[in-house]
Amino acid sequence: MNRHSTLAAILLSTGLLGAAAVQAAPSAAAADTAPSVVIVHGAFADGSDWTKVVGILQDKGVKVTAVQNPLDSLAGDVAAATRAIDNQPGKVVLVGHSWGGAVITQAGQDDKVASLVYVAAFAPDAGQSVETLSKDLPKAPGIDHIVADASGWLSLPPADVAKYFAQDVPAKQARVMAATQGPIKGAAFGDKLSVASWHQKPSWFVVSQNDRMINPEAQRIMARQIGAKVTELPTSHVPQQSRPADVAKVILDAVASVK
Repeated sequence: MNRHSTLAAILLSTGLLGAAAVQAAPSAAAADTAPSVVIVHGAFADGSDWTKVVGILQDKGVKVTAVQNPLDSLAGDVAAATRAIDNQPGKVVLVGHSWGGAVITQAGQDDKVASLVYVAAFAPDAGQSVETLSKDLPKAPGIDHIVADASGWLSLPPADVAKYFAQDVPAKQARVMAATQGPIKGAAFGDKLSVASWHQKPSWFVVSQNDRMINPEAQRIMARQIGAKVTELPTSHVPQQSRPADVAKVILDAVASVK
């Protein structure tokens, strides 16, 4: 019998091993039931757009999943978000950026979703699409710089990523963001939501004051409509890149509110 086996035998015979196991169980159970965060990126981006915030949340002990959206349709992105939600052990704080706001509004109907966090995002109502919602909102200048390929997939040229999408990040970082962006099928913006989970779920909203892709006043209008707790940041369309600690704080507030 080696030293480890002997120690185990002594602990077992004295009942200490059983006690230790019982004491460890609650903390393991607590970890399993703690809220997770699922992040849904927007158009012209992918999950790596959230790397900085993910790291901050993980350092705080929060389990995080960044969804990789196909960006082919509302239904396709909702399905990807729903798979991520289903894979979580307990309640979920669902975060959406830009187009991802429409996705979490629909996917948020899942019973596991406790709350919603919109980051410079669209927040449509049931029966609306991003396209119909946008017609009634102030327009942002970057919208005129989106280009379509022959198959109807939309993207932003690198110079316009730097000027309109992420004007407050270093030029080198903006070039990487342009190279890793996810083109979105243009028709997705016309897909209508069947539900709007913000009617039933508490919500938070990060308004980007210098946003050139979704007009800041449009963001304020949507935040008021959904009754969100609002944080305003002096950022471009990507506060998760330029002010990740501030965005993480909002998400952590939502996590802390989950009962």
